[in-house]
Amino acid sequence: MAQRQPPWRAPTRAEGVELPDLVVYNSLTRTKNAFVPVNGRKVTWYACGPTVYDDAHLGHARNYVSTDIIRRTLKYYFNFDLTFVMNVTDVDDKIILRGRQQHLLADFTSKHPTLDESVLSTAKQAFEAYIKKNLTLLPPDIQLAQFDPEAKKAYKAVLEGRSLADDGTPPGDREAKIKMHLKTSATAAEALVQASSDPSSLSITDFYTQTTDVFLPYLDSLHGSEIDASDYSIFTKLTQRYEDRFTEDMQALNVLAPDVITRATEYIEKIVSMNETIVNKGSAYPTSDGSVYFDITAHEKRGLPYARLEPENRGDKALQADGEGALTQKTSEKRSDADFALWKASKPGEPSWPSPWGQGRPGWHIECSAMASDILGKTMDIHSGGVDLKFPHHDNELAQSEAYWADTACGGHSHENAQWVNYFLHMGHLSIAGSKMSKSLKNFTTIREALSRGTWTPRGLRIAFLLGNWEKGIEITDEKIKEGLAWESHVNNFFLKARDLLSNPTDSSSASPNDSDTPATNGSSDADSTLRTSLEKAKQEVDAALCNSFDTPTAMRALSTLISDYNSSNKSLLSKSTVLEAARWVTHIVTIWGLNAPGIDPSAAPDSTAIGWAGVDIPEEAKPFVIPLSRLRDDVRKRAIAAGASATIPSAALSETLAQQPHADTVQDAAAIPYAEALSQFQEDVSALAAKEAPARDYLSLCDQLRDIRLWDLGIYLEDREAQPAMIRPVDRELVAARREKEEQATAKAAAKEKREKEEAERAAKKAELAKLSHLDMFRTQEYSAWDEEGLPVRDREGREVPKSRGKKLRKEWERQRKLHEEYLAGLGKGCRWLVWLWSGNVVRKRS
Repeated sequence: MAQRQPPWRAPTRAEGVELPDLVVYNSLTRTKNAFVPVNGRKVTWYACGPTVYDDAHLGHARNYVSTDIIRRTLKYYFNFDLTFVMNVTDVDDKIILRGRQQHLLADFTSKHPTLDESVLSTAKQAFEAYIKKNLTLLPPDIQLAQFDPEAKKAYKAVLEGRSLADDGTPPGDREAKIKMHLKTSATAAEALVQASSDPSSLSITDFYTQTTDVFLPYLDSLHGSEIDASDYSIFTKLTQRYEDRFTEDMQALNVLAPDVITRATEYIEKIVSMNETIVNKGSAYPTSDGSVYFDITAHEKRGLPYARLEPENRGDKALQADGEGALTQKTSEKRSDADFALWKASKPGEPSWPSPWGQGRPGWHIECSAMASDILGKTMDIHSGGVDLKFPHHDNELAQSEAYWADTACGGHSHENAQWVNYFLHMGHLSIAGSKMSKSLKNFTTIREALSRGTWTPRGLRIAFLLGNWEKGIEITDEKIKEGLAWESHVNNFFLKARDLLSNPTDSSSASPNDSDTPATNGSSDADSTLRTSLEKAKQEVDAALCNSFDTPTAMRALSTLISDYNSSNKSLLSKSTVLEAARWVTHIVTIWGLNAPGIDPSAAPDSTAIGWAGVDIPEEAKPFVIPLSRLRDDVRKRAIAAGASATIPSAALSETLAQQPHADTVQDAAAIPYAEALSQFQEDVSALAAKEAPARDYLSLCDQLRDIRLWDLGIYLEDREAQPAMIRPVDRELVAARREKEEQATAKAAAKEKREKEEAERAAKKAELAKLSHLDMFRTQEYSAWDEEGLPVRDREGREVPKSRGKKLRKEWERQRKLHEEYLAGLGKGCRWLVWLWSGNVVRKRS
C-alpha cells in the first residue's frame, strides 16, 4: 500500500523580486504550481542526460527538444538567470553489457574471418540460446527452415496486433519486445539457412551483420566474465563515441548545450562519499559481498518519504528490477526486495573502483544524486527527464538525496531540508503504434537517420513537439506531420511577404527600406487598426499560454491566428510599420523556441530588425545578381505581355533596359559564380531575341525557363504577381511539394489522355475491322441452314423456320451492318478510286 506522502512545500517568494505569473505542471504534486525559484530570479536545473551506448533516436529528441523549449522559454521569454546541468551516464549495466559484448564479438570475428563450420556451429548455438530465452513458445531446437511458419503459428496474435494472451487487452511493450525478438531470430535463421545450403552465396560480413544480435548475448554468456575489466577502454571507446554522436545530434536539432556536463565516471569518489554519509545516517546498509543498499524501511522511520512521484508503483517488481539493471544478482542479504543498490560489488568482467566496501561500481540512481548535489546543492528548482524515469529512477534519487541532506538521523521525525527538488518536469513519450520509442525495443528511428533521409527537418521535428503539450505523450501520425507542415508553411509565407515589403513596397507604402509610412498608410486606416488589435491580442494570448505551464499548442494557435488576420486584410491599407512590427514579434517568439538556425541569438529584443527564420531568404552571395536579374525579367515579361504573343517588342526599349543592367564579368566569390552566370546568360538571350525581332511569346518562354529551370536548379524561385515585381524566394519543401503535385497531376492527365486515345483507337480499329464484313454475308454461319436473297436467315441449323420475333432482331442487326459496310465501301471509293490508262506501255494513274 502506498504510504501517505508529506505535503509539498511551496518555495518562498524572495522579497522585492518580481516574478511572472507562471505556473508549471509539477510531477511532485500532479498539478500546476506557481513557479518560484529558491534564489530570486536565479533558476537551477538538473536534467537526466543520455546513457551513451547507442545512437539517440526520435524518442530522445522528444525529451531533449521539449526540455530545450522550456529552458529557452524560461531564459529568453521570462528572462530568468538559469543554470542548466546535464549528466552523461557513462557507466551502468547497459553500457557494461554493450561494451563487453561488442569487444567479444570483435575478438570472435577477427579470429574467424571466413564462414567455416566453426562459425556456423557457434551461430546455431547462439540462435538456440536466443530462442530459449526470448521466444519461449518455440522449441529451442527448432529446425531453422521451420522457424518462420512455427513462429507465425505460435505468435499469431502478436503478429496480428493483439496481446500475447489474446484476451482483448491492448498490446504493449511486452508485445513490442516479442516482435523485436521475432525479427532478430528470423534474420539470423535466414542467414543460417542460406549459409548452410550454399556458403559461397553469403559473404562473412553479411553473415555477421545478420546474426550479430544473437551472437552478442551468447558470446557474453560464455566469455563475459573472462575479459580484463580493469581495461576501462573496453567501455570508454563505446561511451566516448556515442557521447560525441549525441552532441552532434543535439547540435543538429538546435538544442542549446548544457551550462555544465557531468559524467558518472568522473564522480566516483564523490559517489562513494555520498554513500558513506547515507550509511552513517542510517538509510543504507552494506552487505557481505561489498554492495550497499538503500534501506527504505529505515528511511521512512527517519520520517522521510519514499516514492513521492509514483507511490502506487513502489511495489512493482518489474520496474524495480529494471531500475537495478540486467547484471544485478539477487541476494538474500537485502532487507527488503524493494531496497535498491547504491553501490554494486563488481563481478568478473565488470569495471570496478575502490570503496570502503571493496571493489565495485555505482548504482544507477546514486550517480545523478551525487552529480546534481555537487553542482546545485541541497535544493534545486527543477529536475527533468522522460516520464519513464519517474519510478524507480527519480523516486530513488529523491529518497537517497533527501536521506543525504536531511538533518535527522535514524529515529528522528523531521522533514526539515528534505525537499531536494521543488519542481519535477517529466516529458511525455513519443510513441509508434501505441508503443514508446525505445532502444531496448529496437523500434526506433535514429535522429541522424531521420534527418539524413529527409523524413524530418530539425525545424519540422521541433514544430511537431511544440504542437503537443510537453508533459503528455505524442504519437507521430500522418495527420500530425501534415499539421506541422501546414503551420510551418503558414508562418514561412508570412515572413516572405513581410520581407518582400521592405524590397518591394506596395504603391501606397514607402519605397524606402525603413519602416516609415506614407500619409496614405500612417496607421490610421481601419484595416491597420484591426491588425494592430490582432497583434496585441496575440501577444496577450501567447503570454497567457506560456505562463500556463508552457502551453505551446495554444501559443502557436495565437501566432497562426495573427497571420491569418494579416492574410485576410486589405494589404494596400496596412502600414508597413504595423506589418513589420508583427513580423518581428513573431520572429522573436519562434527564435526563442529554437525554430531559427543554430547560432541565432534568442535573447534579441522583440523589436530587433530581424525578420523571419533561416531558409526564408536567398543566399547573400546571390543577391547582387539575382535581384537585378529578377527586375530585368519583370521588365521583359511586362513588355511581352503588353505587346501580345505574336507581336514584337521594340528593340530600342530592350536595349535601354539592358544598358542599365550590371555586368557579372569580374566575379571574385566562387559561390556567386552560378548566379552571375544566370544573369549574364539571360542578358545575352534577351539581346539575341531582340536582334532577330522575335515575337513576344519567345520572350515569355525565356522568362519561364529562367524561373522554372535555371534559377530553380540554383534553389531560387521567382513568384510572379500581377501588380508587383516577382517575389524572390528560396525553393523550400512547400514549393517542391507543389511542383511534384503539379507534375504528378500532369503525368496522370497525360496518362489518362493516352489511355483514352488508345481505347478510342482500339474501338475504331475494331469498328473498321467489323465494317469490312458484308451485311450479305454476316449471318452465313453454321447457326443457320437457309437464307433469303439479302443474306437474312430463314431457317436455323435444324431446318426449323426462324420465328418472326427473332427475324425482326436479325433485321435490325443486318441494317446496322449494312450501313457500316456501305460507309466502309464509300471510304474506299474516296481514297482509292483510280482510272488506269495504258499509254505507250506505261501505267498512268489519275483520280476520277
